[in-house]
Amino acid sequence: MILTVLFYILVASTTIQIIYLLCFSTILFTKDKKKAIQNIPVSVIICAKNEAKNLKKHLPFIINQQYNTFEILLINDASTDDTLEVMQQFKKQHNSIRIVNVENIEAFWGNKKYALTLGIKAATYEHLLFTDADCKPVSKHWIQEMMNCFSNAKSIVLGYGKYQYQNSLLNRLIRFETLLTAIQYFSYAKLGSPYMGVGRNLAYTKKEFFKTKGFINHIQVKSGDDDLFIQEAATNDNTTFTIRPESYTFSESPKTLKQLFRQKRRHISTSSHYKFKHQFFLSLYFISKVLLYSLTAIFLFVNWQFSIVLFALYILSLYVVIGFATKKFKEKNLLLYLPFLEIFLLLFQFTIFISNTFSKPTHWN
Repeated sequence: MILTVLFYILVASTTIQIIYLLCFSTILFTKDKKKAIQNIPVSVIICAKNEAKNLKKHLPFIINQQYNTFEILLINDASTDDTLEVMQQFKKQHNSIRIVNVENIEAFWGNKKYALTLGIKAATYEHLLFTDADCKPVSKHWIQEMMNCFSNAKSIVLGYGKYQYQNSLLNRLIRFETLLTAIQYFSYAKLGSPYMGVGRNLAYTKKEFFKTKGFINHIQVKSGDDDLFIQEAATNDNTTFTIRPESYTFSESPKTLKQLFRQKRRHISTSSHYKFKHQFFLSLYFISKVLLYSLTAIFLFVNWQFSIVLFALYILSLYVVIGFATKKFKEKNLLLYLPFLEIFLLLFQFTIFISNTFSKPTHWN
């Protein structure tokens, strides 16, 4: 009796996973058509805390963008290194750069959302494009590609933030997780229920920001200046996205598993503030995958023929969807390691879930 129930759960979990993969495939088998060229003035906003080295390295790629009218608004978020001095040096050489210097105050100590709010208020233009100090655009047409997505109806644009390739298993894990996350939030947006974006590559208007009263409803949450804002502001009507390669940004991946663990603890903790429907469907995806792998392992010793058939159907679907995704998003060398990455990521996420259950992360830098 118990084995029969478990078998039906295995069938249900496998079916759910395949349905999710089919939903994810909606963005992979449609062309991201080139949109009409727009010349919308835009404020490119970079909030930096102790990022002197990264600003020197990556800011020139923003400055050299081929776009008619844009300013670069640099926010110094109470840095203790030479970040402000580096910003000032760039400002002397480029008239398009403006600086907002934020000092810590007791009410918003170390709160990036407070710094971003001051920057957004100071921005010259209505349209805002966000990235991080440790990011650089893939092409000189990054601003153009993101701005082309705006229209009278669309006032929020989701972009893709890649991690640079390195020849290590940790880097492959990070890029796989980033790719999988992007497939999910782009697919949800395409299906009419946007739930997150990434601050490394995100654009919206001041009007949308002030319509939701900025970050005020989640100002106490240290993270979430990107996904929690999207939770409040994004709808099927006002949100779009682009997966054109010229619109990507690059970041360097965390160097150690400990750094990655700390980063993902923050992200998963933030997801507890999502709308119920998004929490439900994201949880269902995770739980059904855990059940699929664990019950498949059990049934290998009980009824291996049926479990192998079910697992083969899932793996085939996974390889097809992730295979197209690695090609679409220019993520090389992931497909070869797919089963290992899938299982390791599942264990990694489960460990983070357990850690966050017993102790909430408090350090965000």
